[in-house]
Amino acid sequence: ENHKVPNLEQSANPLQWQATHHPHYHYFVTKQILQSTKHQLTVTSTYLNTMPPKKAKDGPEVPRFGRVGNALKMGIVGLPNVGKSSMFNLLSESAQADAENYPFCTIDPNTTRCAVPDKRYQSLCNIWNPPSKYPAYLHLVDIAGLIKGASEGAGLGNAFLSHIQAVDGIFHLVRAFDSKEVTHVDDTVNPERDLETITGELCKKDLAYVIQQREHRENDVKKNPTMKLPPLFFTVMDKVQTMLENNQPLAKGCEWTAPEVEKINELIPGCITLKPTVYLVNCSEKSFITGGNKYLAKIKDWVKSHGGGLVLPFSVQFEEHLADLRKAEDVDGEKALLDQLKGRGSVLPRIIKCGYKQLKLMYYFTAGEKEVRCWTVAQGATAPQAAGVIHTDFEAGFIKLECCSYDDFMEHSNGQKSMANIKAAGKYRQEGKNYIVQDGDICHFLFNKAGGGKGAGGGKKK
Repeated sequence: ENHKVPNLEQSANPLQWQATHHPHYHYFVTKQILQSTKHQLTVTSTYLNTMPPKKAKDGPEVPRFGRVGNALKMGIVGLPNVGKSSMFNLLSESAQADAENYPFCTIDPNTTRCAVPDKRYQSLCNIWNPPSKYPAYLHLVDIAGLIKGASEGAGLGNAFLSHIQAVDGIFHLVRAFDSKEVTHVDDTVNPERDLETITGELCKKDLAYVIQQREHRENDVKKNPTMKLPPLFFTVMDKVQTMLENNQPLAKGCEWTAPEVEKINELIPGCITLKPTVYLVNCSEKSFITGGNKYLAKIKDWVKSHGGGLVLPFSVQFEEHLADLRKAEDVDGEKALLDQLKGRGSVLPRIIKCGYKQLKLMYYFTAGEKEVRCWTVAQGATAPQAAGVIHTDFEAGFIKLECCSYDDFMEHSNGQKSMANIKAAGKYRQEGKNYIVQDGDICHFLFNKAGGGKGAGGGKKK
């Protein structure tokens, strides 16, 4: 391709001028200078198709609490009989949890996975129409109901709390409907009290754990006079204890600095209230349709006073009604029910997406004649790390990544099963090991077979 650069005298270095004044031409390699005059230069260039570096975020990024990975789980937590197992069944595509009207009908945690809804994935499946289609999944755990005193062993508290410690994020389900048929463990419906009960038990469990870890380290120092705990140890542990004593969850109770987050992850990684939480408000079908639940405002006020968080109203009763109509293939009944929502629709897809986002997960695509697949990675994963999700050999022998964004593919592919148009548009990129994979990238990895040395297995792709 020929590209003209006017006013050459503006810069002693024409390549520097081009890079400065034409950002979308960054990183080109000049092959041959064909013609030069006083006011213009014509060059033939081969592009590496590498996007300009992304602008750095303002200020350093604060580390996150908890573990980083691509196999993280959300747990459903709440009092007995608030709709946990019913919601689990609605979200699950492969398992059916017991859903009975009595406390502790769930003892061992049920686990399942639910597909993350994504129109981008469906579009790629429609274009390629491969025999194998694999969406992204949110892994879900249905944990038995907690009651007051669970942190001290009431009910089956200690076992249930250990189940919560094993997940990476929490769906805190709150009952906001009146019903004589569905009993309440405390006899009356009071969402604020229920929120206080669950949060209080989780904070008490964390407080006992924090005190134990603190005493353990302070005792080690007493045994060894040469050891000394840093000032940050006492700053962090004092702040944590004060928050937990006041029933304030650690994750959102205050603004943590990066050193404090790192110290918390080092000292007390098992704290339950460090986990990201989404508050799900289970309303009656009637109040969900009308949007006038009498408990919702007070629930939002309580959440705001306890560090804030995402509050999603929904209705298990409505979702079950909708699911029954769909199973019966009652198209007219389904339309009549959804019409009452005036365009809102089911909340289940949003719940799944919010859970996935709270775990700081994302996915990239691979697409071809044989398979379209979403590959889950942690946000911030580098190209080799993303390749390693497919196979460890891909990460060990990583050469480069060829990719384009989903949006660029849809804009330029014209519905064709090919990257030819994307390449012609200059949107198909080659990226190295430091590239941070973006959500929705369509990826193609080149790698050497691990352990084979340079050139062994070269050119293998996925």
